[in-house]
Amino acid sequence: MLNISGLNQFYGESHTLWQLDLGIPEGQVTCVMGRNGVGKTTLLQCIMGLLPVKSGQMRYGDRDLTRVAAEARARLGLGYVPQGRQIFPLLTVEENLQIGLPARSDGLRKVPDFIYEMFPVLKEMLGRRGGDLSGGQQQQLAIGRALVTDPKLLILDEPTEGIQPNIVAEIGNVVRQLNREMGLTVLLVEQKLPFARKLADRFCLIDRGRAVAAGNMPELSEDLIQQYLTV
Repeated sequence: MLNISGLNQFYGESHTLWQLDLGIPEGQVTCVMGRNGVGKTTLLQCIMGLLPVKSGQMRYGDRDLTRVAAEARARLGLGYVPQGRQIFPLLTVEENLQIGLPARSDGLRKVPDFIYEMFPVLKEMLGRRGGDLSGGQQQQLAIGRALVTDPKLLILDEPTEGIQPNIVAEIGNVVRQLNREMGLTVLLVEQKLPFARKLADRFCLIDRGRAVAAGNMPELSEDLIQQYLTV
């Protein structure tokens, strides 16, 4: 579905992504892992067009994603849940969800009912401001907002960060349902290894901006974990 090859990105003079290759197979959950500061979020921001790339290719289906404006990528089917959630704190839950509607390609102007079925708390709090929700509720709102766009590829940047364990379990169940029952392709950045092992089909380890290992999730060995995931 998404194939990245030879991707290079810079912050000023700092070379942050080095000839990075990554394949995201359709219908699977791919987990990008690595220590803090190795380029995981930078990679997602490049995919979404929020950061420029210096060189390399990003093919989304038959489209050259590097030639697509950032604001047009949601219409192509890329749904993004950024690290830190980034919901609009002064808007209501309903208004936060409705923000995603213009990005839909089918013209629907109503938040789909299945989002409230997956996240009942959002239906209960439609009139509450986003900033008044707990961290876990805000994360559910951020995922719901991305789903409103009707994505074909859902991109999640550390969705369990700072979330209480019961909400982490709920988010895991939702991601599994979206992938296995609805066929949604997922690209997940995650540091919690049990969560990643529970959900992912494939993994990619990044270290200092380079993809250093990739494969099916059962191939993620203790040696790799010790080398690239432990602090």
